[in-house]
Amino acid sequence: MRARQQIEGTRRRLVVIGGDAAGMSAASAARRLQGPFELEIIAFERGPDTSYSACGIPYWIGDIVGERDALIARTPAEFRERQHIDVRTRSLVTAVDTASRQVQVKDLDTGQAYPERYDELVIATGSEPVRPPLPGIDGDGVFSVHTLADGAAVRAALDAGGSPAGGGRAVVIGAGYVGLETAEALAGRGWSVTIVDQSPTPMTTLDPDMGARVVAGIEDTPIALALDDAAREIVLDAAGHVSAVATKSGRVLPAELVILGLGVRPAVALAEAAGIALGPTGAIAVDRRMRTRTEGVWAAGDCVESLHVITNRPVHIALGTHANKQGRVAGDNIGGGYSAFAGVLGTAATKVCQIEIARTGLSTQEAIEAGFDVVSASVDSTTRAGYFPGNTPICVKIIAERGTGRMLGGQIVGGAQSAKRIDILAIAIWNDMTALEFFSADQSYAPPFSPVWDPVVIAARKTHDLVHQDATRGGGPD
Repeated sequence: MRARQQIEGTRRRLVVIGGDAAGMSAASAARRLQGPFELEIIAFERGPDTSYSACGIPYWIGDIVGERDALIARTPAEFRERQHIDVRTRSLVTAVDTASRQVQVKDLDTGQAYPERYDELVIATGSEPVRPPLPGIDGDGVFSVHTLADGAAVRAALDAGGSPAGGGRAVVIGAGYVGLETAEALAGRGWSVTIVDQSPTPMTTLDPDMGARVVAGIEDTPIALALDDAAREIVLDAAGHVSAVATKSGRVLPAELVILGLGVRPAVALAEAAGIALGPTGAIAVDRRMRTRTEGVWAAGDCVESLHVITNRPVHIALGTHANKQGRVAGDNIGGGYSAFAGVLGTAATKVCQIEIARTGLSTQEAIEAGFDVVSASVDSTTRAGYFPGNTPICVKIIAERGTGRMLGGQIVGGAQSAKRIDILAIAIWNDMTALEFFSADQSYAPPFSPVWDPVVIAARKTHDLVHQDATRGGGPD
């Protein structure tokens, strides 16, 4: 016993702020390399849950996922019992003192405040929903979709609101990933849904022509669109509950429920107050090993900025795939190993009703802003051989550098089995392939999966043809 106490007295202590993807990935990775007698790990989480899928919340709202707990990958008890990680839920870190290497913690159940020392600190505070200063935004019936508690609140409102026959009227403000996914969920529950967005097309990370295809697809669904407009006010009734959304164009959209889907921003107030440097994106600046510029402090997940693989410029892209990888990198390094985060392309996919949407790399406008001279080509095809049952339309667009043919970005809009094709484009772009190299690569074919010329291959060939035409006309590099 005495020997064990002596060992425990010399243990390094890792404190993690944030118990979701990045934070618990960091804690788990560090634990794999350092046993409980070598490294003490304490993780603080302000909510009641750890390691849950925020991306799954719209599908729980829509009853596609039946149980809340299905979204939880590992509970606090499992972390404690299996990995000897001291997870403290309902615990809010209110301040970080980097000079004394202490954090101040408030127990949200008891109100007790106390300090906790650290040798290494991981900040994984994630992101927070954008909430513009709209009149009425704090009214009853206005929700974000960011946490499990948000999902539970929306579900309760759906069960309680609307007409006796089931269903009511909802307005979703914002036509990004969360807005589209939640609109589908509400429509699936029998609600009448209108999406309001200030852009002329949904999904502004897509090129406008591809966004227009999303518009055309949504027009065949129960979801209405109010685009090229913006919410001016959330109108409340005398009891303070939502009754409508008024837009800048003068429309008044009746609603018993409003969903805010205006994106997220990095949750950096705690880090900024502690003097931890932010980068040009407004997120925490880190190196490839996930170290901040403050000794002993690491950061990972939606609160940090990353380097874009193509432009080598800092970007803030909040995705769970990045958060999990970044957390693991931080934990590996804290645990005594060596890992580096390679960067991001912003590869992402979503769906709304029967429409699948995906993108990777740079859009046309992003490529131009980064200094590239670009060409692009798009093709319309089908997801399977034309004669095979179940084939659906698909459009693939590839953006490439004029002259070299280097692929810079890809976008897909189509039916079932469309979106995951973005992954092969992401791998090609990640590895600096040209459109010709991608076209020439040996790829599979079978009628249940694709036409003999897969749509991504045809798009690459058309892109290469444009590059080749430029070169033969004297438009290529000197």
